[in-house]
Amino acid sequence: MNSSSRAQDQGDVIEEQVRTDRLHQLFRQSFSAVFGSYLGAAMLCWLCWDRFEHSVMLVWLVLLAGASLLRLKMFMDWFGCPHSERTPARWERRYWITLMLSAGIWGAGALAVMPSDDRVSQVLVMLFTVGMSVSAVSCYSAYRYMTLGAMALVLLPCTLWLLFQPSSMQVGVAIAVLVFSTFVVSATRKLSDALEKAFRLTRQMEQAHTISTHAAQTDELTGLKNRRAFFEHAQLLYTQCRQNQQPMCALMLDMDHFKYINDTYGHQAGDQVLRQVGGVISASLRQADVSGRLGGEEFAVLLPNTSLETARTIGEQLIESIAGLNAEPVQGLTASLGVALTQGNEQDLHDLMNDADQALYRAKSLGRNQVVVAQ
Repeated sequence: MNSSSRAQDQGDVIEEQVRTDRLHQLFRQSFSAVFGSYLGAAMLCWLCWDRFEHSVMLVWLVLLAGASLLRLKMFMDWFGCPHSERTPARWERRYWITLMLSAGIWGAGALAVMPSDDRVSQVLVMLFTVGMSVSAVSCYSAYRYMTLGAMALVLLPCTLWLLFQPSSMQVGVAIAVLVFSTFVVSATRKLSDALEKAFRLTRQMEQAHTISTHAAQTDELTGLKNRRAFFEHAQLLYTQCRQNQQPMCALMLDMDHFKYINDTYGHQAGDQVLRQVGGVISASLRQADVSGRLGGEEFAVLLPNTSLETARTIGEQLIESIAGLNAEPVQGLTASLGVALTQGNEQDLHDLMNDADQALYRAKSLGRNQVVVAQ
């Protein structure tokens, strides 16, 4: 994969993470809106109980209660589902539908209960609709289109009705609300953009930290852990096996006649050999195993919860795989390998690695291209 494709993939990952962050923000900050919208309608009806038609009020409150329960069910499903299932593809459309339903009922109900000949009631209704639209900015700011959709459904029915009334006061109230709305619309854009930039910056910083951490712990040539990272992970794994009273085996592997390869074919050929050996080691081990390049042509592997016989078999398979590598122009690649098993509570990681290293030297002295188990 070239650098441009890798950068594109990383950009796509960040964009999906930003969408997910926005969705999580939406659910966290808008839960109270489920109750707030119904409470606002109930308070308006209570204040204007003697001014509104009771039958219209009751229908409005019943419909709004149904929409609120539907939204509450959605929130319960959200908080009850596994984190991995809280994806934009699954929840954005569902949230949009329930929000528009609730906002539409609110706006239409406010228009239905507003008396045509009571200016005080009309002003109160507009006051509550403006309040609901402002609350939409704080509740749905992660999604600008949701904010604007909710505002439009709540504000426009009553505002447009007032705009076409004969009274100059009614028209003035409608114009004032529309002017106010333009400022709110501008604020929603700035707030939504700021949130998205903050989410994207956070994810980019996390990605940069992950990349830099991986680079600091990885041997650039082989892709295995470098010496420092290997021993950090090895110590943790060794301690875990000791606590769980599990056996652990160490493998020390060294390429045979590697100096001859560099001197004869050049360092580029030697690097290619090491790169292929790193690939063999990575492909041969389990997820729980820890492997690394300790330096030069020397590699180490830790096998947790593994018997000595199994470790020896794994070592022999590694030797065979390396001997089968095609690393032109280098011919006849071989490696030597030492195996050691944890021996008792008095032994530490250094002792285990030293035992495997001594076995490796015995493999060298016995003719190379073989596996020797520590005595």
